[in-house]
Amino acid sequence: MKTRSVRSPAVLLAATMLATPIALSPVATTPAYAWRIVFDPSNYAQNVLTAARTLEQINHQITSLQNEATMLINQARNLASLPFSSLQQLQQNVQRTQQLLTQAQNIAFDVQRIDQAFQQQYGNVSMSATDQQLVSDARSRWQNTVGGLQDAMRVQAGVVSNIDTNRTQMSELVNQSQGATGALQATQAGNQLLALQSQQLSDLVALLAANGRAGALTEAERTAAAEQGREQRRRFLTPGSGYQPGNAQMFNGN
Repeated sequence: MKTRSVRSPAVLLAATMLATPIALSPVATTPAYAWRIVFDPSNYAQNVLTAARTLEQINHQITSLQNEATMLINQARNLASLPFSSLQQLQQNVQRTQQLLTQAQNIAFDVQRIDQAFQQQYGNVSMSATDQQLVSDARSRWQNTVGGLQDAMRVQAGVVSNIDTNRTQMSELVNQSQGATGALQATQAGNQLLALQSQQLSDLVALLAANGRAGALTEAERTAAAEQGREQRRRFLTPGSGYQPGNAQMFNGN
């Protein structure tokens, strides 16, 4: 007959308590301070404030660089030259009008020639001049007057022909001025507009000079003609041989 061992609950509990320290002994060997996280609120606030200040400085530097870039762009625009010039066309207009003045007939726009011509043709009528000479002088003065009037009309035609060119130049310069990208372009466009105005004023001066020359020649011819008329009247009234009767043949001698 086999003997059956019976284990009481007390024995089992004692055995379990003796085995438990052996199973948990590895966990108990790890130090407790290795898992502790230390949080310092004061240090954290200081770090956040430093980061904010650094970010603000970076933003200020970016803004400063943007302002400098904008300033450089504006300076480049202000220094950009106007890509249009009307100088050559204006010079051609002035040269064309000047050529018309230099082509003046007979008595040109020259002080020395004017003095010489007036002494020879518009001075006092010589009492010793022949009738043929008086007629020749009168015809020469008339040609001077007609030439002066023709020259004045040629200058007028030249000035009128410049009007259309000036209109085109003025329209282009105004467009360039309105579309200027900087101060230099606007200034150059304004200067060219002033040059256009100067060219128009020179045309006006040339026109006044040509008209004045024509009027002066007309008045000078009238004055010389009056003087010559007095001389011719004096010669006509001077006593001479008078009328001499003679035979007249008419109708082929019938």
